[in-house]
Amino acid sequence: MHVSILRRFVPVIFSLTVTSVCLFGSVGRMDWWNAWVLLGLNCAASIGTMALLWRNTELLAERSNIRAGKSWDRAIVPIAVLLGPMATWITAGLDTRFRWSGGMPTVAFAAGVVVAVLAAAWTAWAMQSNRFFSAVVRIQKDRGHSVITSGPYRFVRHPGYTGMSAFTLATPLILNSRWAFAPAIATAAVTVLRTVLEDRTLCNELDGYADYTRRVKYRLMPAIW
Repeated sequence: MHVSILRRFVPVIFSLTVTSVCLFGSVGRMDWWNAWVLLGLNCAASIGTMALLWRNTELLAERSNIRAGKSWDRAIVPIAVLLGPMATWITAGLDTRFRWSGGMPTVAFAAGVVVAVLAAAWTAWAMQSNRFFSAVVRIQKDRGHSVITSGPYRFVRHPGYTGMSAFTLATPLILNSRWAFAPAIATAAVTVLRTVLEDRTLCNELDGYADYTRRVKYRLMPAIW
């Protein structure tokens, strides 16, 4: 029992460790308060996710099954989830360390925090609403995969990716780095590509999804796309 519980904390500890090493290793000091704010937000989001999955062992098992996705998704996931964010953190740290850019006003930092909090809450709402919220793109026939139309899925077809992209783009604002927008935008673009490919897969392979796309017309942003 205790071993099983400890295993659930491993992804959180791993994520915070990687984030800390990238941020503080690149900036060369520990008193970078922007990084501590970002770490706090990441920690809160991770704990929130863990709380949602704590009693939903079926979804937890599904999200742990990362080898079952589409072949093209195996190439995209590391970029969108790990390499892209790492590049953003390291670039921001180097920018701050060597003062490549002049930074941004305080209001930009505040806006970044607000966007990040809303993005994390939106993603959590999507996960809570969708019992098929897998970490990879696959049709879950073994779990009776069906179209989800409740929660944020009433407004956009891929709310999880909306939240992920918004958090990614808020990160340079929180870290006060103009240069960090380059990898952040590239990472968000990869997420958009994943959205297109997943949407196409669902249309072709999931019963009822094509009808759903006619009712909910937007993939990520209402009235935009």
